[in-house]
Amino acid sequence: MQNGERTQGSVPKSEAIRREDPAEPARNDGEAAFEIVELLFFAYRDFISDPDAILDEIGFGRAHHRVVHFVGSRPGMSVADLLETLSITKQSLARVLKQLIDAGYVRQTTGPDDRRQRRLFLSEKGESLRQELLAPQLERIEKAFGGLDGNARSCVKAFLARMCNDDPAALCGALLSAHDGENP
Repeated sequence: MQNGERTQGSVPKSEAIRREDPAEPARNDGEAAFEIVELLFFAYRDFISDPDAILDEIGFGRAHHRVVHFVGSRPGMSVADLLETLSITKQSLARVLKQLIDAGYVRQTTGPDDRRQRRLFLSEKGESLRQELLAPQLERIEKAFGGLDGNARSCVKAFLARMCNDDPAALCGALLSAHDGENP
């Protein structure tokens, strides 16, 4: 390979290898963006690995995790709201939701005003699973936040929020805006 040969992201292969100190300034914006892409891939892989192992033991996968997470964080949400939150179709959700209901992790009730509306709640078993899945992720985040001041934590949140296609406040309710200016 010739010196300076480029990879797909037009970053020299010799420079595409992650540096020992990810906080080291990148040489240019393109390289910085490429490094962040790689870091996001690795961070996501590791962030989801513990929950994946837990879910695998009970025959569930990431789709089940997403449903348990959002139903647990928004008790009583409608199926329509869950579909919108996850950006999936009814058909994609149907199998996963049925499995969670049949296994006793999620319970479904009719809406108070419209009996056609279905409201979702976690059962005690579902909340227990949610906490088990959440614990290693919270631990990983706290470890990553270790040594960062409130401003740096706010920058991390702002960066991740800007990565979202949708309005983060709409995605997370008032969560992000409620903590603006605070040291999380």
